[in-house]
Amino acid sequence: MRIRLDAAMVKRGLVTTRSEANRLIEDHAVSVSGVIAEKPSRLVSADEPVEILKTRRFVSRGGEKLEGALDRFGIVVTGRSAIDVGSSTGGFTDCLLQRGAARVFAVDVGRNQLHERMANDPRVVWREGVNVRDMGPDDLPFACSLLVADLSFISLTVVMAALDRLVGSEGSFTDPEMVLLVKPQFEVGRQEASKGKGVITDPVLHRESVDRVVAAALDAGWLERGLVESSIKGQDGNTEFLLHLSRAPRA
Repeated sequence: MRIRLDAAMVKRGLVTTRSEANRLIEDHAVSVSGVIAEKPSRLVSADEPVEILKTRRFVSRGGEKLEGALDRFGIVVTGRSAIDVGSSTGGFTDCLLQRGAARVFAVDVGRNQLHERMANDPRVVWREGVNVRDMGPDDLPFACSLLVADLSFISLTVVMAALDRLVGSEGSFTDPEMVLLVKPQFEVGRQEASKGKGVITDPVLHRESVDRVVAAALDAGWLERGLVESSIKGQDGNTEFLLHLSRAPRA
């Protein structure tokens, strides 16, 4: 009997969830009978060898995206409390912990996505099924001076005011910071995104997407401190950017 590759990986104990299998397959990190697997829907038989070709440092490749930005921007994480908005599997959360974060509040509108290792880490407080636009300071389990966000199917401009409410001073960390993953396919509008079937390749649209997010941040009282293109492509090969913001001095 042949079954889907992602299901086979779970059955064989190579991964804990099909979502984890799918991410590895997307990263071309799985082989079947010595050949790189292209699709999680590929059917495999019980006697076909399936191998994971590389071990990730983080629970998802999101951790690698954030790590590159933290290095580029020189952001200090050690000892800070942070909030991860759109935590999903927990790649950003994992990266923050490995960089020395004291604790992380992981929040996502979805359910049953956070990796078991993150969910069981005593430094992580997590909430599922929560829309960030409905959150305020009273929803925080502790003060957070660093906010990171990886959101899909919504523009960052729509949630900027909510993000602003969730980050502030924390002990000796008196200058709040944000690192936002800007995804042009969710910033250009549905009509424009549909032209390329959800893939945005025009550098002009990339720039316009970033500019819209920066303008929304400025309106909310935040200043652009840095921008870097992610070294890892997003869904369907989309180019993504990591934006570093700090709160403007308040009168």
